[in-house]
Amino acid sequence: MTTANPLKIGFCCPTIDAQPWADALAHKLPSAQMHIWPGSTESLDYALTWSPTQEFFDAQPRLKAVFALGAGMDSLLKLRLPESLPLVRIEDGGMASQMQDYVTHALLRHVYRFDRYEQDTRTGLWQQYAESLPEHYPVGILGLGELGSKIAERVRDLGFPVCGWSRSPKVLQGIRCYSGDELPKFLASCRVLVCALPLTAQTQNILNEKNLSLLQSSAYLINVARGAHLVEEDLLKLLASGHIAGAYLDVLRTEPAPVDHPFRSHPSITLTPHIAAQTLMQPSIAQISEKIRMLEKGQAISGVVQRERGY
Repeated sequence: MTTANPLKIGFCCPTIDAQPWADALAHKLPSAQMHIWPGSTESLDYALTWSPTQEFFDAQPRLKAVFALGAGMDSLLKLRLPESLPLVRIEDGGMASQMQDYVTHALLRHVYRFDRYEQDTRTGLWQQYAESLPEHYPVGILGLGELGSKIAERVRDLGFPVCGWSRSPKVLQGIRCYSGDELPKFLASCRVLVCALPLTAQTQNILNEKNLSLLQSSAYLINVARGAHLVEEDLLKLLASGHIAGAYLDVLRTEPAPVDHPFRSHPSITLTPHIAAQTLMQPSIAQISEKIRMLEKGQAISGVVQRERGY
C-alpha cells in the first residue's frame, strides 16, 4: 500500500451509518482511501458490506474481496456475484460473548420461572413454584460453528446437560455431539433447543412442526440465528398443544415484527429486536485491516466463505 497508488476501499451499508466504520478503518490503514456508496463512484479494491445491494456490485467489477460486517452471509449469497470473488465473514468480532450472555439470560429466565413470576406479579398473583434444577433441562445447540460452540460451552459451565448438532462431526469437551442424519436423535434428547445455525437452503424452515415435535415435552425454543429457520405457524400450533412451553426469539421472518403479528401478544413468547449479538466495530476493523494487509501480500486468510455450504 503506497500513497502513489493507494488502495480504494468502499462501504455498501445502506441500513447503517458507515462513516464511523470508514473512519476506524482509515485509522488502521492510513494510506488507503475510503469511499461510501452511493456517494462515491470510484472503482474499488475491497468492500465492506451490511445489507448490500446488487447495484453496488454491478458497478464494482474489479473487487479483490468483500467483507461482511455481520455473522450471517445470507444477504450476500442471495446476490449475483462473480464466483471468483472471495466473500469473507467476521470471525466473532465480539459477538460470541454477547450471544453467550443472551442465551444464558433466556435459559435461566425460563428454567427458574422468572418469566412466570413476572407475569404473576403483573396480574396480582403472589406464589412460589416447585424447585427447578438444571439437570431437568437438557439443552441442545443446533449449529456448532464459531458462535454455537461458544454458547454450548457457556451452557455446559452453568451445569446444564448439553448436546449439539452440526452438519459435520465436531468434538467439544463435556458436550455430546451429533451430526448429519443424527438430527432426530439429537432433537429427542433436548428439552431446550437453541438455534445458532447459518441460514442456507438446507437449514431454512428447519424449525418446523416435524422437527420441533421431536423435542421433549414442554420444550423451550431460543432462536438467535435467522427468522427463516422457523416456520412461525408451526410454533403457534405446538404452543397451543402444550408440546412447546414457550419461546425466546431474537429474529423473525419479517423485521420489525408487524404490529399485528401474533407473536407480539402471545403470553409464552418473548421477542427482542435482533440484538443477541451485535458486531463490535473495533475488533472487527482490527480483523479486517489485518486480512487486507495479508491479501495484499498474497497470503491466505481465514474466514473465506465456502459458497456451496453457505458459510
